Amino acid sequence: MLDGGELDVLTGDYLAELTMLILGRDRLRDPDLGYAKTFLRQMETCLGTALDRGVRIVTNAGGLNPAGLASAIETLAARLGLPARVGYVEGDAIGRPDALTANAYLGAYGIAACLDGGADVVVTGRVTDASLVVGPAIARYGWSRDDLDELAGATVAGHLVECGAQVTGGNFSFFTELPDGGRRPGFPIAEVYPDGSTVLTKHQGTGGAVTVETVTAQLLYEIGGPAYLGPDVTTRLDTVTLRAEGPDRVRVSGVRGTPPPPTLKVGVNNLGGFRNSMTFVLCGLDIEAKAALVRGQIEEAVGKDGLEFTLARTDHPDAADTEAASALLHVHLRDSDKARAGRAFSAAAVELALASYPGCTLTTLPGDATPYGVFTSYDIPQDDVTHVAVLPDGSRVPIAPPIRTAATSGDETVPGDAAAVDGPTRRGPLGELVGARSGDKGGDANLGVWARSDAGYAWLRAWLTVERLAELLPETGPLTVRRYELPNLRAVNFVIEGLLGAGVAASTRFDPQAKALGELLRARIVDLPADVPTGAGR
Repeated sequence: MLDGGELDVLTGDYLAELTMLILGRDRLRDPDLGYAKTFLRQMETCLGTALDRGVRIVTNAGGLNPAGLASAIETLAARLGLPARVGYVEGDAIGRPDALTANAYLGAYGIAACLDGGADVVVTGRVTDASLVVGPAIARYGWSRDDLDELAGATVAGHLVECGAQVTGGNFSFFTELPDGGRRPGFPIAEVYPDGSTVLTKHQGTGGAVTVETVTAQLLYEIGGPAYLGPDVTTRLDTVTLRAEGPDRVRVSGVRGTPPPPTLKVGVNNLGGFRNSMTFVLCGLDIEAKAALVRGQIEEAVGKDGLEFTLARTDHPDAADTEAASALLHVHLRDSDKARAGRAFSAAAVELALASYPGCTLTTLPGDATPYGVFTSYDIPQDDVTHVAVLPDGSRVPIAPPIRTAATSGDETVPGDAAAVDGPTRRGPLGELVGARSGDKGGDANLGVWARSDAGYAWLRAWLTVERLAELLPETGPLTVRRYELPNLRAVNFVIEGLLGAGVAASTRFDPQAKALGELLRARIVDLPADVPTGAGR
């Protein structure tokens, strides 16, 4: 990014719920840690280039210790003989003696204050991902707390670039249509304008693509309803308009903002105990009986508490090779006792190799248990958080919370109307007409589905109801599922509550972050409307 063309600001998003847990464990071992060490290694080779080119760096790599990372960058700059001015933002840490980590998601005005104070590098702890872009835009254009539409537009820009190449063709449903087949997508650039509109693009000569569909895919990633809550503004995702402006240029405009909620989200990580897993290969006949035998043997050996068995029927009848004829039995154990979840469990599984079902074999070696975390969240009044920008000269600037706030009730869910669907059909995979993007939101999952044409969306919005989703993805059936429509994006978004249990770190699902959920849906064979052509179009 530094060598490929013009930049004003380079951002880096290092934090996720799982990352905070990892940093919390790091800090237990060494109180001086708690930040992303990989960022510091990158600065070893990149800081000089950034300073030479006048590119300012904004990152949340400070994690649980932004002051520690800022100090480490200053030490690195001194060693390299570079005149780097470093500012940092603090105040996100919430005092919770019962928690490994507890951090409020701060907004962008602390970042803007550091930039206004002359910082070349700004380090934060837990801010919202979009704040890494909103902060520099505030510093450039001087937006006030009342410039809600502008703040909302920059929030969308921040959401689009937070996952890097995921908006330029990475993880894209139609990757085979990309110019380079999706082999090496370039990183995105958000050109943010004074009115809050943005053009998404990338450096010339880099791979991937920036199209209305690649931008749509990322807009649908890890969102809930149309009201996208943030500490500085509530962004209305149902007002976003996308328009192609030329090769690898998509304009994002029309975004409207309303006052932010009076509260901030606080993410909490705790150690939940210890976990271990073993996988048995069940080949040939009597798969269900073989799985039942293993289950009984394991339960007798270590006890039933904390055990979870998942049988993946990957076997095919009359297969010509072992792999195609085999199913997989995944056995998970979670326990507060490390010894029971460790070798006692994995050794018991291995000891069945000569005393269980015919053809018994495992894909895993015996191993010790590993700790896992549990993620929860709650809201705290914005007034209860002390948001502070520490400028390069050491002065501390308190960041006042927004004066105008508005309690935001939940967006109204929309049921769809399957009865309205009529006309001739043909059988085919759903993915012939729609793309999808899915991901994790704590213990929930989101699944965004977009149509490739207006005709496709008219069918999709009526046909893909919550009930239909339960037919196609049976694991969603017992759960609460909220459904939202985003007509400007020709999209429907589902929030599936509790699919991931206690969060990514504790999940034992085969797809623990729900990243593949959208592709699973696209692969289902359904009755497609015969008069809607495949491919992108109006």
